[in-house]
Amino acid sequence: MVDNNADYGSSSYPPSGYGTSGAYVGGGAEAPTSAQGMVFTQLQQMQQEIAQLRGMLEEQQNEIQRLKQEGLERYQDLDRRLSSGAAGAAATQNSPAGGATGASGTPASTAGQAQAPANNGPADPEKEKLFYDAAFDLIKAKDFAKASQAFSAFVRKYPNSQYAGNAQYWLGEVNLAQGDLQAAGQAFAQVSQSYPQHAKVPDSLFKLADVEMRLGNADKAKGILQQVIAKYPGSSAAQLAQRDLQRIP
Repeated sequence: MVDNNADYGSSSYPPSGYGTSGAYVGGGAEAPTSAQGMVFTQLQQMQQEIAQLRGMLEEQQNEIQRLKQEGLERYQDLDRRLSSGAAGAAATQNSPAGGATGASGTPASTAGQAQAPANNGPADPEKEKLFYDAAFDLIKAKDFAKASQAFSAFVRKYPNSQYAGNAQYWLGEVNLAQGDLQAAGQAFAQVSQSYPQHAKVPDSLFKLADVEMRLGNADKAKGILQQVIAKYPGSSAAQLAQRDLQRIP
C-alpha cells in the first residue's frame, strides 16, 4: 500500500536544470547561434550595398568619360567648321612680322579701331543675353562679318558682362574664320588679358597658338601650347595642345 504522504527526498519541482519559467536551461544555447545569424545577414546586406555602390560609381565614371569625349569631339567639329571659312581669305591681311601678339604675349596694337563707349549703367543680364545670343546666331548662319561686328560691339559696350569673356573668344573665332589672323590673334590674346579667370582662357590660348603657327611663328606657338598643358592639364584644350605640340618639329 502506497503511502501518499511518503517523502521522496528533498528534491523540488521543477527539477534542477529548468529555469523559473519552466524552460530547460539548455535551450539558451540557441541564442548565440541566432545572434550570429543576424550578424551574418547584416554582413551580406552590407556587401550587397557596397557592390551596388561600386557599380553606380563605375557607371558615373563611364558617363563622365563619355561626356568629356563628346565635348572634345564637338569642340573639334566646331573648330573644323569655323576654320574652313578661312580657306579663301586674302593673304595680304596677315603679316607674320611680330606675330599676333607682342613679346610679352599681349595683343598687338589696335590703335585706329573704332571704340564705342562702354555701358557704365547698372547691369542688365537679360538685355546682355539677348545681345549675345543675337551675335551667336550670326555664327550659326555663317555670317562671320556681321558676327565679328556684333561681338566687337558687345565687348565694348558690356566689358563687365558675364558673357564678355565668351564674346571676346568668339570674336577671335569669327575673325579666324574670315582669315584675318592678326585680328583673330589679338582677340584670343585679349581673353586671358581681360578675363584671366574665365573658363575660355585655355581654349583661347590654344587658338592663339594655332594663329601663331599659321603666321609662321613656331616658337611662339610651342611656348603657348606648353603653357596650356602646364596650367590647364585637365582641359580639352590641353589634350589638343599635347597633340599639336608633338607635330611641331
